[in-house]
Order: sequence, then C-alpha cells, then structure tokens
Amino acid sequence: MNPVRLGAGWASAQGDEMTIEIGEKVPEVTLHTMGEDGMQEVSTSELFRGKRAVLFGVPGAFTPGCSNTHLPGFVNLVEEFRAKGIDFIACVAVNDAFVMDAWCAVQGAQELMMLADGNGTLARALGLEMDASNFGMGERCKRFAMVIGDGVVEHLFVEPKGKITVSSAENVLGVLQG
Repeated sequence: MNPVRLGAGWASAQGDEMTIEIGEKVPEVTLHTMGEDGMQEVSTSELFRGKRAVLFGVPGAFTPGCSNTHLPGFVNLVEEFRAKGIDFIACVAVNDAFVMDAWCAVQGAQELMMLADGNGTLARALGLEMDASNFGMGERCKRFAMVIGDGVVEHLFVEPKGKITVSSAENVLGVLQG
C-alpha cells in the first residue's frame, strides 16, 4: 500500500475505497456509549452539531498500541485541547459499549467520550475500516484522528499500518489554532 496525502494526515490507498475527506460532513450513524442509566444511543449528527471536537479511532480497546500510547496521549492533553477551543474528545472503536466503558475506567479516561461502533458502521461509512482477521479480530477501524467543526471534517489524520504518529494527540494538538 502506498501512502496518500489527505489534508494534514496520511491514509493508505487500497483499490477504489473512498475515505472521507476534509470539508465533508461526518456520516449520520448511531453509536453507543454507557451512561448513568446504562447503554445509550448517540447520533453522530446530534453529537457534533454546533461543537468543535476531536474524534479518534483505534483498532481495539485494550490492545497494546491503543492502551499504551494512543488513548493516554489524549487523556493527558485534554486540558490543552480545551484551551484550543475543542469542546470534547471522543474515542471510537469497533467494540461494544461495555468494553469501551471498562477500558475508560482502567485508563482513567473519564474526561473523554468513549463511543462504541460495535458493528463497524461508522468505520465503513468513513471508509476507514480494515480487515484484522489475520489477528483474530475481524473487521476493525483503522487508526485515525480528525478535528470536526459543526459536523464537518476540518483536519484528518489516518495512520499507515502499525504506526501512531500523525493521529497522536501531540500531532493533532499541534495543528489547532487558538
């Protein structure tokens, strides 16, 4: 696979797959999160309407790169993101809401919104799905981060396979004005 420049990030070009681009609206899908009353549905259009947010996707909760590097970066820099005008940071994975909630508790990520894309609906709608069957994980989400303003992608960072560089909290924070 050859890297292809996408705005301020990188993506892997594979056949004719279409990856969301800067300036496009985040697709309307329903995700899940855990709330005080149990599992709740979250609409992407409602979630991002009128807000400026960072959404980052990981291949799986509790996996080494996600747990040791990707998620902790955003947890540690949440106040710096707020100072740059970000209303909230959300993490999404092709896991269920119960797993995402447990991962949040273990990682001390209560300042972030943990979103479950259990069926990979958002990953496919974004064109950011990947086949991790060789690792016994089935279809998952590529590692990415995006800055979203009122539902529209402002910045997009898609990682080459096996890396955590362009979608890291430090890199995303570095491109924000404010």
